[in-house]
Amino acid sequence: MNEEKRRAAQQHISESTSYRNMERIQKVMDQYYLDGIIGLLPFGIGDVIASFCALTYVWFAMRKVKSIPLTLAIINNSLRDILLGLIPFYIGNIIDFFHKANKQNMALVQGFVEGDKATIHTVNKKAIQSGLFIILSIALIALLLSILASLTLYLFHFLQGIFS
Repeated sequence: MNEEKRRAAQQHISESTSYRNMERIQKVMDQYYLDGIIGLLPFGIGDVIASFCALTYVWFAMRKVKSIPLTLAIINNSLRDILLGLIPFYIGNIIDFFHKANKQNMALVQGFVEGDKATIHTVNKKAIQSGLFIILSIALIALLLSILASLTLYLFHFLQGIFS
């Protein structure tokens, strides 16, 4: 009876609107490379906009799956995607086309929903590591954004001096 309840819960979750939305997001952002295209917007704006899609995964992990380690892993993947996209001189933009954070997040969610013991064990084992990387990522993202803002301001003043 317990196994039957678990399967019914899995089916209910996998048929939910939010689960189907995550599948669509993963397909559009990663398979059709919309994540990389949006990432081309200057000043890190595209990377931040693209990262809002990850909020669906975060919400699902917290509210539907109710797993803090899974939530940390998803936030970790999403921040890594932002961080890689912010690497200057278009290197980050190129990486962004190939780093598929939404696909990774969907695989983690599917592993939890389907009860894949290997995925669950790996995510639970790396929960503290994910938490530390989240803190480090936030600091690095803030640093990169401030450097980017300073360079933009410098370039603006430089060009203003040339044309005045």
